[in-house]
Amino acid sequence: MSFSAVKPRSTTVGIVTIVATVFGMALADAFIKKYSIAMTLWQIYVLRSAFVLPVLLVATRGRIRVPGLGWILLRSMLLALMYLAIYAAIPWLKLSVIAASLYTAPLFIVTLSALFLRDPVTPRHWVAILAGFLGVLLVVEPGASAFQPLALVPLGAALFYAVAAVVTRARCRATSAATLAVWLNLSLLLWGALASILIASTKVGSALDYPFLLGHWGTMSPGDWRTIIVLALLMIGISVGLARAYQSPRPQVIAVFDYSFLIFAAFWGYIFFDEIPNPPTLIGMVLIASAGSLVLRADAASTEAR
Repeated sequence: MSFSAVKPRSTTVGIVTIVATVFGMALADAFIKKYSIAMTLWQIYVLRSAFVLPVLLVATRGRIRVPGLGWILLRSMLLALMYLAIYAAIPWLKLSVIAASLYTAPLFIVTLSALFLRDPVTPRHWVAILAGFLGVLLVVEPGASAFQPLALVPLGAALFYAVAAVVTRARCRATSAATLAVWLNLSLLLWGALASILIASTKVGSALDYPFLLGHWGTMSPGDWRTIIVLALLMIGISVGLARAYQSPRPQVIAVFDYSFLIFAAFWGYIFFDEIPNPPTLIGMVLIASAGSLVLRADAASTEAR
């Protein structure tokens, strides 16, 4: 069988994998939003990672001490901050707004890659960045009377993700996805444990206003344990799915389908919370997705030209 015959099939498998993966990512966010009343973020971090880590350690055979560990730890910290920024806003914002803000990350990646990795930035890149910025303005509506400054927090998550992506590309490319996932979950476990101890040992005055971040652990019901197990399974599937999808012959095509997350976030927001994106949000989501696709096509064209 020729390579040309294998390549489309592998790409098709990669597309199916990334769509299934982002479907699970959006579902996990919906679960966390739904159960943010019953559990604290740190409780979820600790308990979910406690289920995920044994599986990942078996997958890596415990071989997690690898070269470049300092860069891996930096990447893990950045991704932990990304999750913190997402989940800090999740009790208050619509899933579609969070998703749209998060998917500005490719625009940050282009800028950071140009600054630190000396990647070329073409006019098409600048058009995409402008379109993405306009999309963000439509989603967060800074001039609207109902504007919430918290809507800007997921943009911070996108920036943390972009820096982590640049670090991964520059310093962690030789490390397996499973090993990176182990260190990420170890970081989340450590963050969750330290934050839980700090909150338990101090009196946090605003805990009643924001118990998801500043409250004490809630009592776990059988339903809560089932939720943690579901979140752990989703986390394992997401970690493996992302790695497998981007191992396909055409990662730039896979990245375009990554934007289906925006659709699934809106879908789960409607299923779980009856959230319906307003027209400006929908237009902004389309602009952001189009900008991301334009960036990816520009990168592909630059690669082929070289």
